[in-house]
Amino acid sequence: MDDSRLAPFATRSSESRGRVFPEPESAHRSLYQRDRDRIIHSSAFRRLKHKTQVFVEHEGDYYRTRLTHSIEVAQIARTIARTFRLNEDLAEAVALAHDLGHTPFGHTGEDALADCMAAFGGFDHNAQALRIVTRLERHYAEFDGLNLSFETLEGIAKHNGPVEQPAAPAFSAALAGLHLDLGSQASAEAQVAALADDIAYANHDLHDGLRAGLFTLEDAEGLPVVGDCFVEVDALYPGLEAGRRGHEGLRRVFGMMVDDVIAESGHRLEALTGGPEAVRAADGPVIAFSGRMASDLAAIKRFLFKRMYRHWRVKRMRIKATRVVRELFDMFVTDPGLMPDEWSAECHSCGTEDDRARVVADYIAGMTDRFALEEHRVLTDPAARA
Repeated sequence: MDDSRLAPFATRSSESRGRVFPEPESAHRSLYQRDRDRIIHSSAFRRLKHKTQVFVEHEGDYYRTRLTHSIEVAQIARTIARTFRLNEDLAEAVALAHDLGHTPFGHTGEDALADCMAAFGGFDHNAQALRIVTRLERHYAEFDGLNLSFETLEGIAKHNGPVEQPAAPAFSAALAGLHLDLGSQASAEAQVAALADDIAYANHDLHDGLRAGLFTLEDAEGLPVVGDCFVEVDALYPGLEAGRRGHEGLRRVFGMMVDDVIAESGHRLEALTGGPEAVRAADGPVIAFSGRMASDLAAIKRFLFKRMYRHWRVKRMRIKATRVVRELFDMFVTDPGLMPDEWSAECHSCGTEDDRARVVADYIAGMTDRFALEEHRVLTDPAARA
């Protein structure tokens, strides 16, 4: 979007701090469009298609992956950003990058890797996303990483809000030399990406949980927001076939959440005086759910935690995934020579045990579900061919 069409509190590319490594800008794309394009063309973004949210990849092609989730988040973020004349390109870039640091096997893999790294500086997927876009993507002649703008880097770091100080060692290392203010609120565009993430997550987990048979539609209809939506569907389309009824109801849940964010954020932005720095200096987020919707969403998340994330079938998967990550970590830390040559060489060049463990964590975090399972099989199954 042209800067002249942006709201006063939007982030303008013409006022950007630029990039860590100065380079000529594109004649045809804005600063943040170029960030978005670099994210989309990165190796880490492509690998998201084989990284799952809750289910392991082989459990079915229907379920969301990190890639489809990121696309859904970006779509919601652009809708909300456009409504408030925010910088859509920046909101989209942050939305597309927000999950780059996730491990294989969803949050289960992250929990397992965090346990492995507890003695070596910890692990956080937001910090890992920053490591990827500033260090681990190695394709350009003049720099490591993607050389994204400072505003996009800040959005990735703070899309879930200010980072408490002192930051975790994993965050501190990832942010070294960037001189980002972690304690302030994120830009309005990054806040939009965060709320879009919440909306997408809640809605697609309802879809996927129903598809997997972890709970029934009748169970979901007992939830706030969800029940009201199905009452509306039944009034409009009595006797509607079950599959269409489910879709009609859940898409209304999605719409109600987006509408709520727009209504509540509109009130907050009307009360805001100043530009982008006023957003960062605010006492709280300017992009938010209403109190009622936040409470209803919390109830939906509690339901999903109990009926989906702690379902016995999912718990079985968690045990397997945890074992795979922990055993790979232990084997690679003990003998880095088991990793491919470039990773093994980097490990051997490290001066400290913490640094070596971080290289191993980088390697494992970058794996897709299927690659992690195959690596584990090759290293633990005597019948497997290396």
